[in-house]
Amino acid sequence: MKIKLEEIMIAPGRSFKLFSPSLRHHFYWHFHPEIELVYVEALSGIRHVGQHISSYVTSDLVLIGPNVPHLNFDYGLEVDYKQIVLQLKPDFLPSLVTPTAEFAAIATLMEQSYKGLSFHGRTKEAVVTRLRDLQEKDAFSSLLGVLDIFQILAHSGEVEVLNPDDTTVKWLLNDKVRMGTIYDYVSENYDKDPDVNVVAEKVHLSTAAFCRYFKRQTNMTFTDFLNQYRISQAKNLLLQGKSAAEVCYEVGFESTSYFNKLFKTLVGQTPALFKRMHQHQ
Repeated sequence: MKIKLEEIMIAPGRSFKLFSPSLRHHFYWHFHPEIELVYVEALSGIRHVGQHISSYVTSDLVLIGPNVPHLNFDYGLEVDYKQIVLQLKPDFLPSLVTPTAEFAAIATLMEQSYKGLSFHGRTKEAVVTRLRDLQEKDAFSSLLGVLDIFQILAHSGEVEVLNPDDTTVKWLLNDKVRMGTIYDYVSENYDKDPDVNVVAEKVHLSTAAFCRYFKRQTNMTFTDFLNQYRISQAKNLLLQGKSAAEVCYEVGFESTSYFNKLFKTLVGQTPALFKRMHQHQ
């Protein structure tokens, strides 16, 4: 479960790969030189791109630049989901857009992709429609469709920059700690009483060294990560029809008032309001 270089095979005569992977039972912390656009539909899931960790609700559309470490977006999902992934040859867009003035906006988009970009609103709706259409087109028409998608993304203001800085893999190539070990421990114990001393021992670090390592890798403390993970699981349970009180104890909190306060801090809504809004959607 150490970070892996994914070797992507793109069919002869094609500049990109379009497919629907299913890895929900695997922890796949990886990177690759190909630019990647990921769309996933699920009640709620974890988004880990570079140093950024958060959760998405109902769906997510993320552009990931070359060699940016990221976790598979269906990691740990226990409910039905759909996923479309578009991967482009490393030299495809740069060789096409850099010398062409009309593609200046796409060139700028490529420069920003190293930070990880999440798109929402009408941009996401328009791009998802086109991604689905690509599956029905011939090679040349699908190529034009890909350019259309990146033109839409390049001119969109409905975007969240996930990392403040370049997060390509060079900043963790010498990392000997296995992030998968940490995720495994949290996944198995988030609803109990996870102990930072235990997880530090699992990755062969002192507690103090582990806390420094984790903050450097994720820009958050282990406690913040644990709470983020718990709230992500809570979203799933709320959207499956459970009450806030049931969910509170099921994800490991001992106080409903603290759960409600933390949920509102991280999500911007109370559990009850979140449930009403997203179940309606």
